[in-house]
Amino acid sequence: MNSLFSLTGKVAIVTGGAGFFGTPISLALAEAGAQVVIASRDGEKCRKFAETLQEKGLLAEGMALDLEEETSIRQFVQAVKEQFGRIDVLVNNAVSRDGFQNLEDIDKASWEKAQRINSTGLVLITQAVVEVMKPQRSGSIINISSIQGAVGPNFPVYGNTGMTSPVNYTYDKWGMVGFTKWLANYYGKDNIRANCISPGGYGPGVAQMSGKDEFIENYKRLTPLGRFADDDDIKGPVVFMASDASAFVTGQNLLVDGGWTSW
Repeated sequence: MNSLFSLTGKVAIVTGGAGFFGTPISLALAEAGAQVVIASRDGEKCRKFAETLQEKGLLAEGMALDLEEETSIRQFVQAVKEQFGRIDVLVNNAVSRDGFQNLEDIDKASWEKAQRINSTGLVLITQAVVEVMKPQRSGSIINISSIQGAVGPNFPVYGNTGMTSPVNYTYDKWGMVGFTKWLANYYGKDNIRANCISPGGYGPGVAQMSGKDEFIENYKRLTPLGRFADDDDIKGPVVFMASDASAFVTGQNLLVDGGWTSW
């Protein structure tokens, strides 16, 4: 059983790998034995986080990656291939919230700004990594979506906090789920799997929401398990989807939401 979940000898890329979800995702993959490449525009932040994992005896490397620039994407993927010889796992975790607004407020420039990373960047890095995975005849692509990619936003949950769920986010996350299913169906013949993980509200992020008690209490009340997700809640699903434990699982959207979407 342990060998099914082992990632020893695997090379895994995590975009946005030093952010909120990226941190536990990168840690989980490294703890399972993978060589993890932590990537974002802030290359220095990624390198420092990689050093903390190395101090624990884990295999990690931090690299700069700008998902707005096709040249950066191509150079990054080529560098990973040259340094490590292969790419076994791609975790598309990075998200840009630039230009996020409600429909009545958004303009063309704001809409396109977010899409450069959340749509175009997502497609281009997946395209580049698939080019490496196909000759290997193996690979696992894991897209980090959201409960907003499975159900519509529950606007009353925000109460009078002034918070909202922007139209860009729902559009992007539903699109990510559809993109996942397309990848799974098209590249199954190459033994490349693609799955989504869709988390619910995340505790460490909520901890920074000063004065948003109404939202926090509403969210907990509407979640069957009565809490937000913590770091450990994302680690197990990621390792499962990256490893041979899910060798016959593709095209799926795994809801990790404490039951939020089960009502």
